[in-house]
Amino acid sequence: MRILIAEDDEVLADGLCQAMTHSGYAVDCVKDGHAAKVILSGEQPFDLVILDVGLPKVDGFSVLRSLRESNRQVPVIILTARDAEGDRVKGLDLGADDYMIKPFSLPELEARVRALIRRGQCGVNPVYSCGMLTFDSVGRRAAINGTTLELTTREMSVLEALMLRTGWVVSKEQLLERLYSYAEEASSNAIEVYIHRLRKKIEPAGVTIRTIRGLGYVIDNMPAQSS
Repeated sequence: MRILIAEDDEVLADGLCQAMTHSGYAVDCVKDGHAAKVILSGEQPFDLVILDVGLPKVDGFSVLRSLRESNRQVPVIILTARDAEGDRVKGLDLGADDYMIKPFSLPELEARVRALIRRGQCGVNPVYSCGMLTFDSVGRRAAINGTTLELTTREMSVLEALMLRTGWVVSKEQLLERLYSYAEEASSNAIEVYIHRLRKKIEPAGVTIRTIRGLGYVIDNMPAQSS
């Protein structure tokens, strides 16, 4: 899952980025509305946007209007110090999915993030399975026969990407996009490390992560093959 945070308060932005990254999301952060419009108009899809209204260069309402006019339905949570009813109504009318007033509770924000992502998956079973291995994409929990697996945040993100496409090849580039923000230096060697660790942890489930040379990785419950 990938989240964009548009917030010009550096302390708040850094805190939000750290919290969301700790929760297992790939996070990109911008400090002004123009940068938000540019990144949202690109090819990289986001699962959710946390948007400040009082952004420099282009305000958050304008960013939201542009996003909805381009027919992009990514969930948006507005964060703002503006608590006037008119501002709340304007934000919701422009297409915001939620509206939180600063100062706010971080646990509540995280709960609202999970709720919006869950809502975006309506009609889609958020629990994926492969053999005895299951993955809850909303609760972000992997288990073998109901016993929770102890995974790092990065390992969880790699497993999620593979489980969402069980039986299909996922390239290293796709995995890198899910794990790292634009600001982070990504290494394909790191992917190999996470795959190696995951293989050891999911072996008891009879599940294999196979390497498809030149293409990427595929997770299934077939016996491992030499690669």
